[in-house]
Amino acid sequence: MKEKTKAGPMFLSLLPRLIAWAILLSLVCPLFPQPTERYFDQAGPLGNETRLVIFYPSVGSLRALLALEENGFISLENITVVGVFSSREKTNYEQAYRLVREKKWANFHFHRVEREVAPPDLFKRNQLSDELASIFQKSSGIIFFGGPDIPPSIYGEKTSLLTQIEDPWRHYLELTAIFHLLGGYQDENSQPLLASRPDYPILGICLGAQSLNVGTGGSLTQDISAEIYSVQSVEDLIALGESAWHTNPYYLLNPDPQFKLFANQLHPIRLLNEGKFCQEMGFSPEDHPLVLSAHHQQVKKPGKGFKLIATSLDGRVSEAFEHTLFPNVLAVQFHPEFPVLWDRQAKFRFTPDDKELESPRARLEAASPSIAFHRKLWTWFISRLTGRR
Repeated sequence: MKEKTKAGPMFLSLLPRLIAWAILLSLVCPLFPQPTERYFDQAGPLGNETRLVIFYPSVGSLRALLALEENGFISLENITVVGVFSSREKTNYEQAYRLVREKKWANFHFHRVEREVAPPDLFKRNQLSDELASIFQKSSGIIFFGGPDIPPSIYGEKTSLLTQIEDPWRHYLELTAIFHLLGGYQDENSQPLLASRPDYPILGICLGAQSLNVGTGGSLTQDISAEIYSVQSVEDLIALGESAWHTNPYYLLNPDPQFKLFANQLHPIRLLNEGKFCQEMGFSPEDHPLVLSAHHQQVKKPGKGFKLIATSLDGRVSEAFEHTLFPNVLAVQFHPEFPVLWDRQAKFRFTPDDKELESPRARLEAASPSIAFHRKLWTWFISRLTGRR
């Protein structure tokens, strides 16, 4: 009779090796099965069709577009939307794919970028150059959505202990795309794709704004509270007052969801007269619309071609900037797309002392011209996208 193998001890002896292989596999392969569609391989020339590209086509990004349409800020009826992402990203885009099927969103597609590009090759011609040029030629405009911190090594700085790097492969794709689109200080002789279509619209939101800046050779303040306001604690930030807040500091002390404390920050911004908010959208420097912020970083050194057009009320934090050569490229540090802005049923406390719950929508309506500001921002972008001004 054969002796029984001691499977338990053998398995335990192999466990460290199995764990190491699992970690290696997680680095080499995406964490989730991702959609394999490559829309632009089959897409014909642009013609009269309107195609909007969105980088980071997550469930949240898709729900934001749908909420904007449901609330009358945009119309997607005659727009084909294509979500572009890297096969190496950590986001579970299969969830977004399921949402598209559930909503029967026939004019939404994905384009999965299979090839990879690493930091040494981001700001030069690389193995993504031809694919990015094809996406540009076959599309009408782009939105870069929000997300996590960019690795500071990409803009030549050491990494602050307050910087959180979560998904570098996403940044690599988006930053090299931006450099190809707009050029940058990294290579002054580079010919940007937009030179052939200077009216092509691009909107960067929060991280998307920061990416537009870094992709064109700019840098970032890695933590506003520490570097701009010189505070190291939540309590000291609270003591400075709301003009210094770009997320809700009270939430860090009261994260219990039952308390219903709003995690983000609604605050007024200052519009500069020489920017498109005043020159093209009809606002004045005396207008101070409320916007929703959810960030701890900001533009420090502007990228090539960008100028500041909005700040915080105290003037110390950049809130929006535009391109001086390509007139339809706009970057906003705030979030004009969050569905919570329009949901009257979503009610919160904004400070621990608030007795009653209130919706962000109600606060926007009470602070004119906040709703009009968001509406005109989206009207401006969609009109540039479709060519109907």
